[in-house]
Amino acid sequence: MSHSHHSVVVVGGGNAGLSVAGRLQRHGVKDVVVIEPREHHLYQPMFSHVAGGTARASMATRPQASVMPKGVGWIRDAVSAIDPDSNRLALVSGDTVGYDQVIVCTGIQKDWNRIPGLAAAVRSPSGSSHYEFDLAAKASLLLRDLQRGTVVFTQPAGPATCAGASQKPMYLACDYWRAAGVLDDIHVVMIVPDATVFGIPLIDEELERKVAEYGIELRCATELVEVDAESRVAVIAHDGATERLPYDLLHAVPPQSAPDWLKDSALPAVGDELGFVEVDPHTLRHPRFPSVWALGDSAATTNSKSGGALRKQTTVVAANVEAALRGKPATSEYDGYTVCPFTVSRSTVVFAEFDDAYRLKPTIPLWKGLARERRLTWVFDRHILPWVYWHMILKGRA
Repeated sequence: MSHSHHSVVVVGGGNAGLSVAGRLQRHGVKDVVVIEPREHHLYQPMFSHVAGGTARASMATRPQASVMPKGVGWIRDAVSAIDPDSNRLALVSGDTVGYDQVIVCTGIQKDWNRIPGLAAAVRSPSGSSHYEFDLAAKASLLLRDLQRGTVVFTQPAGPATCAGASQKPMYLACDYWRAAGVLDDIHVVMIVPDATVFGIPLIDEELERKVAEYGIELRCATELVEVDAESRVAVIAHDGATERLPYDLLHAVPPQSAPDWLKDSALPAVGDELGFVEVDPHTLRHPRFPSVWALGDSAATTNSKSGGALRKQTTVVAANVEAALRGKPATSEYDGYTVCPFTVSRSTVVFAEFDDAYRLKPTIPLWKGLARERRLTWVFDRHILPWVYWHMILKGRA
């Protein structure tokens, strides 16, 4: 068992963790380390394209060592507990790590077992998902080979990482089936827990147009509550009533929460059963433990959880942590911005940019054009952004 101490410890080596570590290193902060057990880094926005058949699975992964920012340390382990009173982390290996400042960005936990039968269903021959790397590749084959029958797509209730991404493989598959001449033989059902398909009128208008174009049966204010994988039946609930919905293929996204060790820590707000780290929504600093910061999916921010929120969040946290190390106040503030690109065909995207009050927040002020279905945003989402991610975002440059 070993003990170490570092100026800044970043818990999690995903998009949020590496981006903020890279920014800190570029700001001149010394002794920044990332705790991450995985040997391979995953670019999760590509999972939708993998499932939809517009990208190879190999495009979504690289060795973790190859994407670590230069000058940033790497502890190949996982955190099992945190003691914010003594500024110390316990690791699964039995080692402990002390810190001056800690940034928690562990990502989110997929709670497959929270819906009875769901875990077995997505591993069955008639089930798939794109929220796990191996299942995304499986989904691609199942969606490609479907010729007729009923396919049910689901979006989970509650906080989820880019919840709108639940719909992306559906639109990609429908466009493929239409080109293959089999769409009329496939009954597509989309289960959405909210009152509308998204929640912003302009985005709803664009998505509802595509829903109608593909002949999708949209079930709003509805949730998946149980699955019988053997009988291929999804049980859905609406207004307190349940319905048994037979399917030939189920493509599901699980409910989500913070990792269990975070739930058991002192970091969530009192009464928060989902366990996300309590933070000031603007500075992203913990209100009770000033040496603790959080961003990304593991933080209890007011914005929709999305990788598109991280560019601004990492900028804010890096600036505020640097100030804290110098004994200065945290003055940089996050404005709630996030973005969700909807791949509504195999060549077009609806680019939804909005804040934590679900108000449109376009990158180009006063122009809502990117929220319309466009080929330009497809090129950006499918081709430009992945390059920017691997070569700039993870290095803290964008």
